[in-house]
Amino acid sequence: MTNIIKPPSDEGVIQNLNHSTDYQKETQRWVLVATILGSSMAFIDGTVVNIALPILQSDLNATTGEVQWVVESYALILAALVLVGGSLGDFLGRRRIFAIGIGLFALASLACGFATTPLFLILAQAVQGIGAALLVPNSLAIISANFDGATRGRAIGTWSGFTTITAALGPVLGGWLIQNISWRAAFFINLPISLLVLFILWWRVPENPRQDTKLDWWGAGLATVGLGTLVYGLIEAGSQGFGNPVIILTLIASVVILTAFVIVERRSRSPMLPLGLFRSRTFSGANLLTLLLYAALSINMFYLPFNLIQVQGYSTTAAGAAFLPFIIIMFTLSRWAGGLVSRFGSRIPLVVGPTIAAAGLFLFSLPGKNTDYWTSFFPAIVILALGMSVSVAPLTTTVMGSVDNSHAGIASGINNAVARTAGLLAIAVLGIIVLSSFNASLDSRLTGLELPSQVRLELDQQRVKLAGAEIKVSSNPQLQTKLKDSITDSFIESYRIAAYIAAGLALASAIAAGLLIESKKQSAKEKDKNVESMYSSGSDK
Repeated sequence: MTNIIKPPSDEGVIQNLNHSTDYQKETQRWVLVATILGSSMAFIDGTVVNIALPILQSDLNATTGEVQWVVESYALILAALVLVGGSLGDFLGRRRIFAIGIGLFALASLACGFATTPLFLILAQAVQGIGAALLVPNSLAIISANFDGATRGRAIGTWSGFTTITAALGPVLGGWLIQNISWRAAFFINLPISLLVLFILWWRVPENPRQDTKLDWWGAGLATVGLGTLVYGLIEAGSQGFGNPVIILTLIASVVILTAFVIVERRSRSPMLPLGLFRSRTFSGANLLTLLLYAALSINMFYLPFNLIQVQGYSTTAAGAAFLPFIIIMFTLSRWAGGLVSRFGSRIPLVVGPTIAAAGLFLFSLPGKNTDYWTSFFPAIVILALGMSVSVAPLTTTVMGSVDNSHAGIASGINNAVARTAGLLAIAVLGIIVLSSFNASLDSRLTGLELPSQVRLELDQQRVKLAGAEIKVSSNPQLQTKLKDSITDSFIESYRIAAYIAAGLALASAIAAGLLIESKKQSAKEKDKNVESMYSSGSDK
């Protein structure tokens, strides 16, 4: 009797296909969970640390320069290595590099929580920056590898929406933890999240095939050292002056190193920063706009918590909640703003948006002491949020539309690196201006006060803390009040100058858009090409 092998029935094939499809959908769900949770930690860290800065300054007895470095060390490493992080994922496996980034971020968070000196915290924040540079670009790369077609756009939209929501809740949760437990708890909360993400990665997320890519180690090293020396020189110049020989040598060294970086990138076969992309006038204009606009935003986000907590007397929870309208408006209007380029072209929204943002930043200069949030800071935050909402998605779409498909990923990475470098340099430069303005204003106000020599000496030592300076004149309560008012008023004056400069930078970004960015409307084909990048780049910043 002959054995007859029957072909599988149609029903069996359908069952297998259904099983395969169900497994793929389940895997995709876990991919989203892992990448959203992992990316959210990196996005939340910056906002939570900003809220914690006034408390950190007091608890660790840190100067303004040291507080700046707490933020700058994280931003510096992230800006310099974010492009290399994406290349490492292509070369060694995206899940592997994403997991290493999560692990580094968790260990660094643990170190931040146990920090007892400003230097220790600065170093731990730098390690966090390395972790973020590994996990942020690879989170989107993992999504792109596990979704295709229309599902990819929806997946990245989901990633963008949820990371925006978690970024909104981050300052509120962080502020509550700082106020009711400790600023250290705001770092420790990353540990259980990291363990959960690592478990999901091991359990459900597949590894992607490695790609034959080369890593630009020379470019990454020169960019990191060059930016580091430049930022160090600018921050230390605020307290030591530009005439200090060490500062002069540091700034000269930074120029030499960054020049070498440009030469290396021009000659490299696989550059981290392909300079040829900047031949596009629109690409160059969009990145100049990014540099100016995100410098303005970073200035405001850095100094506003000091104003709210040290001058206005807000709790850390209230200071964190003050940012909620900004995030909610950005989240609500992001999809609507994404269609502005196809309707009006690139130039109009990129002139109008930064102009509105400039108006919002100017409004931050108006509040004095003990002002009501709803009539002072709230209108400024709302107008700034409207301006940024009109700007962010069209800006990203314009960047992606100015290059061909083969360079879409690197163009997005460059634009994100520019945004982070903008904040890095803006905080360093403004630190010099704000401290100088504060000192000049305080000297003027102290002219009529007869301060004991010991009190004046103590005040001179604490000037670098700005509004955080705490001087006790126990023998004369009236003089104590006048001294405190002088310190507060001097900070408000210097804060206003920072707000004016931020508004000016935002307005300059609008002018740059008007002069450099082409005004063509986006075709349907270009719009489809850029949907994915619009969400990824917008949330990254």
